[in-house]
Amino acid sequence: MRHFFVRHQPPHRPHIALLAGLGGLAAIGVTGAFSLHAGVPLLIAPFGASCVLLFSLPGSPLSQPMNVVGGHVVSSAIALGLHMLLPGAWWAAALAVGLAITLMALLRVTHPPAGADPLLVFAADPNWGFLAMPVLIGSVSLVVIAAVFHRLTGTVYPLKAP
Repeated sequence: MRHFFVRHQPPHRPHIALLAGLGGLAAIGVTGAFSLHAGVPLLIAPFGASCVLLFSLPGSPLSQPMNVVGGHVVSSAIALGLHMLLPGAWWAAALAVGLAITLMALLRVTHPPAGADPLLVFAADPNWGFLAMPVLIGSVSLVVIAAVFHRLTGTVYPLKAP
């Protein structure tokens, strides 16, 4: 039972942990300010979790631009389609999460925070415009801010192609 409580994540140096927090603050802050200024919604709750990966684990394959944007778009598109076909079916949200995981894995764009997108779609009842804004524009914004932030702080992001 003790193996359930072992922390496998290597420790962060305090200044790296602080930079990760500042990066998340900057990404959500800038995207939120732009959203307010433009009068369009660009933030969704799963983007907070995306920031954890983008700024705390920028070298992870799950944090790379194609994964962040592709994962959110794929998951939201599946959810929107199922929600249109099966409105009000409680089990359709579970099906959407399962299908999103499967398709992200097959397309090699797995991004764990995007697994929450179907739940948001079923709770908020958005139309297909949700896919462009906030999902596509918002996730691209986060990636651009992360790339600039990491360049300024000396961290390699995104990873170079093999």
